[in-house]
This record gives sequence, structure tokens and C-alpha cells, in this order.
Amino acid sequence: MKPSEITIYHNPACGTSRGVVELVHANGFKPTIIEYLKHPPSREKLVELIQKMKISVRDLLRTNVEPYELLCLADPKWTDDQLIDFMGQHPVLMNRPIVETPLGAKLCRPKELVMEVLPKA
Repeated sequence: MKPSEITIYHNPACGTSRGVVELVHANGFKPTIIEYLKHPPSREKLVELIQKMKISVRDLLRTNVEPYELLCLADPKWTDDQLIDFMGQHPVLMNRPIVETPLGAKLCRPKELVMEVLPKA
């Protein structure tokens, strides 16, 4: 396997996330895997990832988890900064998997989207 500068923000309980890890390995890369529920990214890193992915903060929010409902995060009153803070406090609110490579970062749902940011052999 080629050493790489590929990082996967991963949840091993998620089938899509496991599929992305498998695809990255199948393409010959040995990624750094961060179990983001145990080791959440810093606020600064989260902001950087959102910018690199060119998505909105709300695009990264998982809506089908308990904190989303309890905190009423569907309410448009919440600013992006507040939503990022909530993701920092409750990492389960982050959608996954996120893959970061020298070519950019991508929320890989479906898993095949990872191919858009994998370096070519």
C-alpha cells in the first residue's frame, strides 16, 4: 500500500463509512482513520473541512439523531457558528464519512464519491 496524505473521519458503525475505507484501501492507499466520535475535529478543523468541501454547515448536519431534535436545530435561528459549536459538543451531529486528500475534501455519501478526491495512480 502506498503511504498517503488521506484522512478519513470515520464511524465504524456506519456501513457507508466502512465502504469508503474499503474503497480507499482497494485503491492502494493507507489512510489515516480518525474515529470522529472518539476524537472529534477541532472547531478550526471543522471550519476548514466545510470550506474545502464547499458545502454549507447545514449540509454537514445529521438530522436523524437525537441531539438534532432535542436542540431544535431545524430552526433557522441558529447561525453557522452556533451549528459548528453544536457539532463540536455533539460529534454525532456530523455527517460522515469525510475524506480529506491533497485534492480536497468530500462528504462521501454515497461511498463512490471518494473517487473524486483520491489521487490517480
